[in-house]
Amino acid sequence: MSEQIIALSARMSQIKPSPTLAVNAKAKEMKAAGADILNFSVGEPDFPTPDHVCEAGKLAIDEKFTRYTAVPGILELRQAIAQRYKDDHGWEYDADQIQVSCGGKHGLYNMAQALFGPGDEVLIPTPFWVSYPPIITLTGATPVLVPLDEKDDFDLTADNLQKFITPKTKGIILNSPSNPTGAVFSAQALRTVADMALAKGWVVITDDIYDTIVYGEAPLPHILDIAPELKEQTIISSGVSKSFAMTGWRIGYSLGPKHVIAAMNKIQSQSTSNPSSIAQRAALAAVAGPQDFPAIMKDSFLPRRDYIISALTSIPGLTCVVPNGAFYVFPNFSAYYGKSYDGKVIEGSVDMSAYLLEKSFMATVPGAAFGADAFVRFSFAASMADIKEGMKRLKEALAKLQ
Repeated sequence: MSEQIIALSARMSQIKPSPTLAVNAKAKEMKAAGADILNFSVGEPDFPTPDHVCEAGKLAIDEKFTRYTAVPGILELRQAIAQRYKDDHGWEYDADQIQVSCGGKHGLYNMAQALFGPGDEVLIPTPFWVSYPPIITLTGATPVLVPLDEKDDFDLTADNLQKFITPKTKGIILNSPSNPTGAVFSAQALRTVADMALAKGWVVITDDIYDTIVYGEAPLPHILDIAPELKEQTIISSGVSKSFAMTGWRIGYSLGPKHVIAAMNKIQSQSTSNPSSIAQRAALAAVAGPQDFPAIMKDSFLPRRDYIISALTSIPGLTCVVPNGAFYVFPNFSAYYGKSYDGKVIEGSVDMSAYLLEKSFMATVPGAAFGADAFVRFSFAASMADIKEGMKRLKEALAKLQ
């Protein structure tokens, strides 16, 4: 084996690959080898992209719309996004207050690079989406994890937030509905954040990628509805990946103050330039076209959610908060930690996920990846048949532990 002559940067010691993508890749590898894998690790809808969106992508190719576009995205798409937010929320944005990026994750990275640096601290309610801390770390800033309690349905409270505020606090990242918990922040929690942000001048990043997948009759609380005066301190991250089953098209978008978007455009101009021209045309069809598809998905997800919650909570020792959005459940497995199989002790969520994959051919994501080791994430963006079989396998697997 040749000697590694090229040294990696110091920052690489702080960053790990995405655990959710790693589990998904391992599950696909095992399935390709012939294993009967049930994959509950994927963070994407199990629906095909709508036909009219695909047709728009095909038409873009046929029309040879295959060149560079403007760095922040084509004007028509940014205008359509602005119109969608005006129609849906009543919020006014100009096209130059919007950036289109190569997925929501890319937009969040651009945001962080534009806003934070060494000496800054950014509050991250925990459990968190796996990429938030690394995205902040790569700026030289410090991610500060704010633990949320299962007993509070993973809602934010003034008390748990107050403990982690310092003079270095520059911002907070909100994700509601949440990945991995499916929890929705209450209006009271968002009012608390808004009051603190206004008083202290924080930046509020609100990751709304799941905002079209919400269960129940009440509208989703949003910090800009609760505190419209916070608009100049708030940046919205969203996209078409979850709402239109377009994860592979890689189109996200950000809305915020003009100078922040301009700074993000500088960063994007020196990294990816524009997102795919073809995917932008497809996203335009999604944003400007019929909006019934997210509701169709939600109606399909709801009975799956109800079934998996009922099945999980019927297993002795498991507890699980009922998700009010997204397509994840986040059950607490800690009652089974310390038990063993084949001489191996299950010491946490990583071991539990490994056990379920090895013995029951079920791919899940350990809660440790989300900063909450007591839990394991299951996606119910899977067929009802797979969910029923999965819950059967899970019950049998846990019963075998000693």
